[in-house]
Amino acid sequence: MKLMRIALFLSLVGVAGVSGAEEAGLAKQLANPVAAMISVPFQYNYDSGYGSEKGYRSVLNIQPVIPISVNQDWNLISRTILPVIDQHNIAGESGSQSGLGDITQSFFLSPKEPTSSGLIWGAGPALVLPSATNSMLGGKKWGAGPSAVLLKQEGGWTYGFLTNHIWSFAGHKDRKDVSATFMQPFVSHTTANAWTVGVDTESSYDWKDKGWAVPVNFTVSKVVKFGAQPVSFQLGARYWATAPDNGPTGWGVRAGITFLFPG
Repeated sequence: MKLMRIALFLSLVGVAGVSGAEEAGLAKQLANPVAAMISVPFQYNYDSGYGSEKGYRSVLNIQPVIPISVNQDWNLISRTILPVIDQHNIAGESGSQSGLGDITQSFFLSPKEPTSSGLIWGAGPALVLPSATNSMLGGKKWGAGPSAVLLKQEGGWTYGFLTNHIWSFAGHKDRKDVSATFMQPFVSHTTANAWTVGVDTESSYDWKDKGWAVPVNFTVSKVVKFGAQPVSFQLGARYWATAPDNGPTGWGVRAGITFLFPG
């Protein structure tokens, strides 16, 4: 039944969309994390199997991307992740919590043109702000560290790697310090009629607890137009290849809608 609903959704999106070079170009830009295009993604993730009570967590990530032209050669790309969380029994019989999580803010200084070999890259700082509205929704620590992205686009293909490392430097003394590396290899293919199929991992390694968290995401997306407004719809599945003790297990869901504002 779930597969039938997904198929129906995608077919309706296909009907609403206008096939053409413009939509395909926008889909390809969207696959580039440092593209010079304003976008506002709303990304939903659902994961379950937490701990002894098999708890669950739903997260809506609001992720505005804003490019700023520094000069004729360079852009500064602002990427924000604001999580809105609803969770239940993720740490044994811990009850339910809902609210905001910690904000992650990244800045990438990126050349406006690819290198002579076609590489696109960006680098800059990543910050974690302790904005969580409940102690179980965030780490209560300020964090900072370097972030970088490297990718190449050939034909309809996009493949690359995004990474950052965060160290905590302030915050509540009763919460553990943070030293964590995030790694996201990704590959996707965009068709001439603006469909994109992608796979990536959002792996993180906790240097304090010596443990990995590795969800693998499989997604399908489509850029369509409602009047003059281009929008991308996404559906997919995620599988937890490994997770910390009491972390999520098995399969989860990813879905999203992104509003695009090309210059």
